[in-house]
Amino acid sequence: MSFTPFSRRSFMAGAVAALALLPLAQALAAPFASDRITVRTVGSGPDVVLIPGLNSSPRAWDSTVAALPGYRYHLVQISGFAGQTTGGNKEGKVAAPAAEEIARYIKESQLKQPAVIGHSMGGTIGLMLASRHPDLASRLMVVDMVPYLGPLFAGPGATPERVEAIADQLAAGMRAATPAQRSARTNETIAGMVNNEALRPKAIEDSMASDPDVSVRAYRELIVTDLGPELAKITVPLTVLYVQPKAVAIPAEQFDAMYKGIYSPVRDATVKRIPDSAHFIMWDQPQRFQAEVKAFLPAR
Repeated sequence: MSFTPFSRRSFMAGAVAALALLPLAQALAAPFASDRITVRTVGSGPDVVLIPGLNSSPRAWDSTVAALPGYRYHLVQISGFAGQTTGGNKEGKVAAPAAEEIARYIKESQLKQPAVIGHSMGGTIGLMLASRHPDLASRLMVVDMVPYLGPLFAGPGATPERVEAIADQLAAGMRAATPAQRSARTNETIAGMVNNEALRPKAIEDSMASDPDVSVRAYRELIVTDLGPELAKITVPLTVLYVQPKAVAIPAEQFDAMYKGIYSPVRDATVKRIPDSAHFIMWDQPQRFQAEVKAFLPAR
């Protein structure tokens, strides 16, 4: 193709105009849309993806975000939890599809290897993300979660079939519960998960506002999903913070050894027990938790 001087000038002028409009076009691009998750962004700085747990909302991270400014936090909400519409989680698995949607969010939002922090089920999702999409995150923190819950319910060495049977029994019992029974069970469960009595109402409210069917399917999925074989695929630095439940009456050293053994397939893993805390470490030991997160996050 040949250009006259005039056409060449016109072409160049058009190209310059197009480049000038590129930022505007990017700004007007359609926002990320998903029927599995929603994401709200707070702050500016290096990117951090925060994933809450089963029946939880992003407000689990409020004190952490407030205490550690200078980052752009991407607050994930799972559809069906804490008053969020069920959307695409109205049937089937919940955690695994959420992990895929977070991976898509990172790609479509052009995040450059964000740090990822997940609590409980959010930790499971984080493990899925780091093992199945090893190039997307720069580092992962798992807060009080193991890669396989099955043995905790069915006993050590239980076969997958046995774990499935136990999970089905638990799911059936949850589905059969009356609203009053569900409320009583929620209050009892949260009392064991949150030592900070002032914050328990938030967790109870989020749990009771969650869709019961989504909750049951997600709970069952967590019990039967064994991510142990995938741990070796995690190549980014992993930090695991955990607590020893009061019901686990074994020496702390033995419990620590168990946790470290579980995560030993990860080549770069730091595993720490947080004392005097229940499941919601960020609420029960906020200063210690924030110090661990600060040390975990990239420099600003």
